[in-house]
Amino acid sequence: MTREKTRQTVPVVILCGGQGTRLREETEYRPKPMIDVGGRPIVWHIMRIYAHYGFKDFVLCLGYKGLVVKEYFLHYRAIANDFTVSLGERKTVEYEDGGQDDVDWNVTLAETGLDAMTGARVKRVAKYVKGDTFMLTYGDGLADIDIQALLDFHRQSGRLVTVTGIHPPSRFGEMVVSGDLVSEFSEKPQVSEGVVNGGFFVCERGFFDYLSDDDSCILEREPLLRAAKDGQLAVYTHDGFWQCMDTFREYEMLESMWAKGAPWKVWE
Repeated sequence: MTREKTRQTVPVVILCGGQGTRLREETEYRPKPMIDVGGRPIVWHIMRIYAHYGFKDFVLCLGYKGLVVKEYFLHYRAIANDFTVSLGERKTVEYEDGGQDDVDWNVTLAETGLDAMTGARVKRVAKYVKGDTFMLTYGDGLADIDIQALLDFHRQSGRLVTVTGIHPPSRFGEMVVSGDLVSEFSEKPQVSEGVVNGGFFVCERGFFDYLSDDDSCILEREPLLRAAKDGQLAVYTHDGFWQCMDTFREYEMLESMWAKGAPWKVWE
């Protein structure tokens, strides 16, 4: 692992507004991107992946319990570090040596509506996206993806949008059977045929024209279908680690992975 690269100008949009109904055990009190993995919100892990490659300008699309996200970043330094507070006439805060996470990120926290779908959320942050190219991903998916290689691929493709295609792990154990005997058994094999949407998009500004401000605009439906029909959707295949956090079981799995070294942890 190496230190973070020099800051790059391409901003990163992260979808953080969904209600996370399949994780109600955790999302009753906070939005899914704020669920802790290894003591830090999963969205923090996603941001660390991007920051490792120099992408440190973020736009977070808020919705459900967005205030929780705002409070976290407003008080980020105090949450991440030990500190001493002097409560005299002039209150002061002194952050202790050996503290962690004095990051140099710029984070725009944008309310995009409680009931808005993914496409509408992206459309509503267009004014905060500077430049011609931007990254886009979900606030609940982790990968050991090479973000610089992804961007290079996108630029070489010349398309409006690049989506990262992944081979997801199967929900069920896979068996190789000979007669009435099992010769091989894999508990959670990766699907070998076909790829699915793994997030980690790269988009050109023109893609905003494919999106609608209407709450019902779903990124993964009409906008991406139309981009594909127009020959404007490229796919970058990622064969490494990828895992989303849709269920409590997946949350527990990521917690266990973090304790064992976390395959998505590309930073020091």
